[in-house]
Amino acid sequence: MALADSYVAEYTETFPEIATFSGMTLEHHDGLSDNSLAALKRWQALEDGWSKELAGIDSAQLFGKPEWVVLGFLREAVESSRQLRVCKYELWPVNQMSGWPFMTTQLAAIQPVGSEQARREALARWGKLPRYLSNELDNLREGLRNGYTTPKANVRLFIEQLDQMLAKPVEEWPMYSPASRDESPQFKKAWAALLSEQIKPVAERYNRFLKSEYLGEAREAIAIKANPNGEQCYQASFRSYTTLDRPAKETFELGRREVDRNLATALAIGKKDLQANDLPTLLKKLQDDPANHFTSRDQLLTFAQAAVGRAKDHMPKWFARVPDAKIVVEPYPDFLEQTASDSYWPAAEDGSRPAMYRISLYAYGQTTRSNAEITAFHEAYPGHHLQIALAVERPAAHPITRLVGNSGFIEGWARYAEALAEEMGLYSSNYALANRRLWPARGMVVDPGIHMFGWTREQTIAFVAESGRFDNNTAKAVVDRVAMWPGQLTAYDTGALEFFALRKLAQETLGARFDIREFHSVLLENGAVTLPMLREQVTHWLKSKH
Repeated sequence: MALADSYVAEYTETFPEIATFSGMTLEHHDGLSDNSLAALKRWQALEDGWSKELAGIDSAQLFGKPEWVVLGFLREAVESSRQLRVCKYELWPVNQMSGWPFMTTQLAAIQPVGSEQARREALARWGKLPRYLSNELDNLREGLRNGYTTPKANVRLFIEQLDQMLAKPVEEWPMYSPASRDESPQFKKAWAALLSEQIKPVAERYNRFLKSEYLGEAREAIAIKANPNGEQCYQASFRSYTTLDRPAKETFELGRREVDRNLATALAIGKKDLQANDLPTLLKKLQDDPANHFTSRDQLLTFAQAAVGRAKDHMPKWFARVPDAKIVVEPYPDFLEQTASDSYWPAAEDGSRPAMYRISLYAYGQTTRSNAEITAFHEAYPGHHLQIALAVERPAAHPITRLVGNSGFIEGWARYAEALAEEMGLYSSNYALANRRLWPARGMVVDPGIHMFGWTREQTIAFVAESGRFDNNTAKAVVDRVAMWPGQLTAYDTGALEFFALRKLAQETLGARFDIREFHSVLLENGAVTLPMLREQVTHWLKSKH
């Protein structure tokens, strides 16, 4: 455990804003990562040291003890990060999905204020942002010198975000949130001065650099193979997201088979319940029926909030424990809503703030009610909020389980939750039952398709739009997302297929003795473990039942 303690101490010191995002109880909230290349080398040296120490530990002998869980988290965090070095992500951080405009928006919303100490710490942390942006400019120039760049299409999206933000008074920036939540007039004045006099000039310089120097040199191709060592980067990214070492071709082919299976089931529902005998007819009904659409932003927001509340009421029948942490549904600020995906942000460990389901209201007219329900159950109950909040509330959970996780488990659970919601009777229309099956596993196809197998942008948009889950414009945004997060879109169904497989194994093994609440407790008892660890948990449990 001392090794994990060392990791947590160094991690929270090196990446303090990530510790704040995690919701951990922290003494201070005044730090910001040193994102210089020199600081990165120092961190990598620490990782190499932990890796050497981990090599001498046989975790198999520890199963059933807390150390088995803790070392599993630590080993995956260290080794996947070391493998990712080949990608040089630090040299091309211009990313409309998770770049600094997005990061600062989320961080500003949760920056503690309301006391003299909190105000001092907020000013100290955000006073470091100009240095952070200057370092990022240096890193981008180093990337240009070495052939690592962001795709042009994504650079343009990033510039649009900056243009929209910089055109507004700083009092309307999302970064103004700490001042708007604090009552001190002096703090409000100091915060506005910090934004306008220190941060805005560097942000404007950053934007000018993108327009005058970077955009022209950025790569045309969206595939990671266009960057140096792109194929190795893809496999490293896939492992980082899923915890599995699986060839891209295998993922691609498995995804194809699952898409075909899901499509057959969706069409059967369409024929039986929706008078739709083929896919074009089914998609037309989903998109054209006014009963499946919203007429205002507020209507979409209210619908999502109601779906979350309805789902919460059903949880005790399916789970032995339901988290205490609350969740709120909040829209994105306008300058992010066009490019941001709906997302989940965990509650503070000390209960000072609730969890947040961030929703984009931008395309409310094209968003279907069926999709809105699917997403609500994915992000809140029985999806992300239930799983992540339960993990946080586990008694005596080591803080490393709060800091690190993996998308294979987290997104896999949320995809499993979409199906579980159907078993619970949560969906309000047959549209949702058909719609739910049209998107899953397509990410396993388009992600390696783009990055490894030469899929064009147009080909990918068509395949995404065919799902009916996304209109044409949103399908374009999905492609832009895949371009920036190689491997990430595979994690949802890579993980979900493992959850489904383990449930099938448990039901076949236990027969009439299978209890869904007990099974879910076994899945969730140790937090977001790696997928191989998850299988080990379930197989040990099944052996104990004999």
